[in-house]
Amino acid sequence: MTVYERLETTYAGKDLELCEKAYDFAKKAHENQKRASGEDYFVHPCTVAGILLDLGLDAATVAAAFLHDVLEDTPVSEGDLKKEFGEEVLELVQGVTKLEKIEFTSREEEQAENFRKLFVAMAKDIRVIIIKLADRLHNMRSLNFLSVERQQRMARETLEIYAPLAGRLGISQIKCELEDLCLKYLEPDSYEYISTNVEERLKEGGGFVDHVIEDVKAMLEESHIKGEVFGRRKHLYSIYRKMKEKGKTLDQIYDLVAIRVLVNTVDECYEILGKIHNKWRPVPGRIKDYIATPKPNLYRSLHTTVVTNYGRVFEIQIRTYEMNHAAEYGIAAHWKYKENKKEADDLDTRLSWIREVMEWQGGLKDSKEFLNSLKGDIYSSEVLVFTPQGDVISLPKDATPIDFAYAIHSAVGNKCVGAKVNGKIVPLNSTLSVGDVVEIITSQNSKGPSWDWLKIVKNPSARVKIRQYFKRVMKEENAKTGKTMLEEEAKRRGYSLSELLNEESFLFISSKMSFNSIDEMYASIGYGAVGVNQVLVKLIDYHRRKQPRQEITRFYAAKPEKASSVKVKGMTGILVRFAGCCNPVPGDSIVGFISRGHGVTVHRSDCPNLRHAEADRLIEVSWLDDKGTSVYNAGIKVIGSAQSQVLAQVAAAVAELKLEIVSTNGRTDGKSGQVIIDFNIRLNNKEELDRLIKKLSQNPGITDVFRTAT
Repeated sequence: MTVYERLETTYAGKDLELCEKAYDFAKKAHENQKRASGEDYFVHPCTVAGILLDLGLDAATVAAAFLHDVLEDTPVSEGDLKKEFGEEVLELVQGVTKLEKIEFTSREEEQAENFRKLFVAMAKDIRVIIIKLADRLHNMRSLNFLSVERQQRMARETLEIYAPLAGRLGISQIKCELEDLCLKYLEPDSYEYISTNVEERLKEGGGFVDHVIEDVKAMLEESHIKGEVFGRRKHLYSIYRKMKEKGKTLDQIYDLVAIRVLVNTVDECYEILGKIHNKWRPVPGRIKDYIATPKPNLYRSLHTTVVTNYGRVFEIQIRTYEMNHAAEYGIAAHWKYKENKKEADDLDTRLSWIREVMEWQGGLKDSKEFLNSLKGDIYSSEVLVFTPQGDVISLPKDATPIDFAYAIHSAVGNKCVGAKVNGKIVPLNSTLSVGDVVEIITSQNSKGPSWDWLKIVKNPSARVKIRQYFKRVMKEENAKTGKTMLEEEAKRRGYSLSELLNEESFLFISSKMSFNSIDEMYASIGYGAVGVNQVLVKLIDYHRRKQPRQEITRFYAAKPEKASSVKVKGMTGILVRFAGCCNPVPGDSIVGFISRGHGVTVHRSDCPNLRHAEADRLIEVSWLDDKGTSVYNAGIKVIGSAQSQVLAQVAAAVAELKLEIVSTNGRTDGKSGQVIIDFNIRLNNKEELDRLIKKLSQNPGITDVFRTAT
């Protein structure tokens, strides 16, 4: 059955109309586009929508799945989507669309900012991440058509972020498949060995598994309990991880297949567990009750590992049908049972983790710091401890009472002066164990957290909350430090802060970096949230554009050794410098400008800063052949389509011509939607510059490329 046919069996009325309209719209938008596999691009959004249909998502989510790439890969605008499909679908598509309008210094920063944007969208609507997980799942399924480098990069990103996210949201169906696909591309030899040998062992031991299943079915019949019993092979990555972490061979792993028992009620779960333990001896320490104490992702089940009379070890999982559905579909199960109050309560509990992430991410200006903290938060081993009231708190492995205090609330952590574990006072750096009952001692006279706590805590969110405290209470000191740093760096560059920073220039800075006041800007610099040069470069750029005439002698990228490459008519032994406003290179038509006290500054003849220059201060200059021993800077502006990966094309062309990029600055034009990149290149002569411009101009995704005068 095709995805289109499935829509008719899943939805009706306006829901069906919405999905069919999205299908037709996306099909037309992606017409003539192909994937790396050679198949029509529209196959991808259809497959993503199909995965969401399997999960039981609502019509708006499936419609957004059909449309999730149109903003990024087609001329369709946000206005078009809103007009055709409304605000709800538009916001879902926006949340999934990759970030394109931020200036990035590296791919790592781009990745980090993408995930930060994704979490902001998740906080507004959790369906965003479910679409993104389905999108990533299909991309991983078709990874074999990409280069080995891209396969490994994408698989590593998936294993670090997307698979753990699926696990944290309880969608084990997607999590397990993602992990197995990652193993296939990151460790192909291990994947092949495990998959081949596991299948052989399952065939050999099939009779034993069938025998155990029949025994458990007999227990159900004896107790007059209606249910199902079947074997479920563990997914390959979990086997690989157990082999690696515990140093075991495949022959030493006995629970390749888990016996799963599904019944109708919680009481029946415990009744069958008792009968199983009565027949087979349980392995000490391997009985886990996730019904009484669910995992943070709300996974509920009874697990036990037992030994038969013949010494064979196997695992049995016992749960209700409802628990099994929640374990497979996690947060996605909410939409199938959205009228069920329990599902609504479960959804709220699952969302609490995302709200907590959004609470502490607000204090992080650096996206890379956010990504590192996020990885630690979703990928750490868990320790379940209790409050004195019996509430369960999940913490990372080796967590301390300080982690526990901040998990309760920031105010509890900030006022913490001591802790009791199981009724006894313990040091704050003590390591908590599973099942500990923890009580935090607070005092209103507390001076707040210590800097040393940052070295003690294990929970990334606790670390961020401690830093937020210091940022808030030390704002005045940070502001003084930041102002001093900015003043000193401005002076080093030949400016005074007072001439650069005024009401107009601050408005310009705040529009770029979202500062509410000058003191906040100073404090951010002093605290280290933003670099001093991030602010200063923008201030200098604004100052130059506002006062071009006064800046003519200021833009000297002065390197005295370049003087030997230019001859000044009628003069010898004079200091010669090159203007940084137009960056002349050998081959350019040039003219000299006599600067009082600074010798002769060499400009390109077409430099706009010479339009108002005094004629009697201009002097004839000419190039000498320095045999390519000197290097020069030149500015280039590139304008291209937002879908054409302009920055990657620029970097590839520069690398191919063996040139060097000195600096780059990119942005997206709000009206045209085009990407504009200014970059500075280091080269030997104008011939190299012309070759680069010609090469870039030949790229169909680049609409214009030219040399800049400033």
